Amino acid sequence: MRYAEGPSAHGDIHVGAAVPRVWELVTDILLPARFSPELCRAAWLDGAEGPRVGARFEGHNHHRLLGEWRTVSYVTELEATGERRVFAWAVTDADGRYGEPAPDPARPMATWRYALAPEDGGTRLRQSARLGPARSGVSLALDRWPDREERIVAARVEELRAGMEKTLAGIKSLAERGA
Repeated sequence: MRYAEGPSAHGDIHVGAAVPRVWELVTDILLPARFSPELCRAAWLDGAEGPRVGARFEGHNHHRLLGEWRTVSYVTELEATGERRVFAWAVTDADGRYGEPAPDPARPMATWRYALAPEDGGTRLRQSARLGPARSGVSLALDRWPDREERIVAARVEELRAGMEKTLAGIKSLAERGA
């Protein structure tokens, strides 16, 4: 697994709640910070009050090896018609934390996505993240240890997967108890 190949992590869970309820939760950008081991807080930018294609939000993150940093994300996909729904965003390094500032959502550090579909009286919720192609914290490790690329990338993908499991379980819990 190499960084240039756009490695990805995926998770999914069945939620015993209707698609509109789960949708309300996944499109709340403040929610993942309640469960994520890395995202600490998020806020809409430019006067946006909710998701729409092109809307921007900032995320403040913390990682034990990288410290703290800010990202700027752009909503790239928002499909909210019918029962199948998608919310996706591209994460950029607008501040140049990992090299030159890279605010272009067409070349993100990562792309995240939620997909929802009705299933067995509830909702199948899928979350995914794809790394690259822009520089990220993984790039810093690869600069230092290029001979360990596969291990570094695999470890990062596993971190993302574990974080997704926590976030998905948290969303499931909130949706099913109606909180």
